[in-house]
Amino acid sequence: MSGRITPGVALLLALLAAFVVAAVAAPILAPFDPLRQSLLLRLRPPGTTLAAGTFLLGTDDLGRDLLSRVLYGARASLAVAALSVSVSLLVGTLLGLLAGWFRGWPAILIMRLVDTMLSIPAILLAVLTVAVLGPGFLNLVLVLGLTRWPRYTRVAYAQTLQVANLPYIRAAEMAGSSALRILLRHVLPNIAGPLMVVATTEFGLMILFEAGLSFLGLGIQPPFPSWGSIMSAGRQYVARAWWLTVFPGACLFVLVLCVNLFGDWLRDRVDPRSQSR
Repeated sequence: MSGRITPGVALLLALLAAFVVAAVAAPILAPFDPLRQSLLLRLRPPGTTLAAGTFLLGTDDLGRDLLSRVLYGARASLAVAALSVSVSLLVGTLLGLLAGWFRGWPAILIMRLVDTMLSIPAILLAVLTVAVLGPGFLNLVLVLGLTRWPRYTRVAYAQTLQVANLPYIRAAEMAGSSALRILLRHVLPNIAGPLMVVATTEFGLMILFEAGLSFLGLGIQPPFPSWGSIMSAGRQYVARAWWLTVFPGACLFVLVLCVNLFGDWLRDRVDPRSQSR
């Protein structure tokens, strides 16, 4: 994918912006209360119009408007992904900077811890940790954030080793600048590009992890909507109420695809070698 903003990239950014707007403005855009139940309205197909209003995406097994729940589910997915990526980015970058700058035994200790964490399947570690701590929004953010930091640490470590040997870094060190000042003012801005590419890739993965854990009942807890929990509740009605799994599943697919394609485009912008091809 080219680094310049082509019509395809513009469409991609527009779709991502639409998801963000839908999540942020969910209280305004949602036609109904996503938690309001009515057994008289249960499992109504998309486009049903009644005295209560029009249910564009139908209703679920408890009579709740599916469109409203999908909109609020986008808010849950994006919030969990953004916060968990922020936690893992902060922890991983900090450890990578320390390992790359001080080297020696701190680098050995940190990188061996990275190797240990990467040897454990991420989804298995997340499931076990959530099962121990208990489900919930905050626990989900902490678990996902604290299980995905090794990728950032590896990138930050490798990039810091390269930047630390540059002449202006050595000049700043000889001028008496503290290690903290050098890392924050000189090293971090130079390694931010690759870290942002990793964060973009991880963002899509966090969305999938959140949906998967919610599908298993270990993420966002009912009655609050999440795309994973909506699909989990609708799996037993696939034959007679296909919309319960198709619409949230389609939203999940499109959002993660857009995030991954955006990550490819951002990588092309950051990596000069890809632009020269």
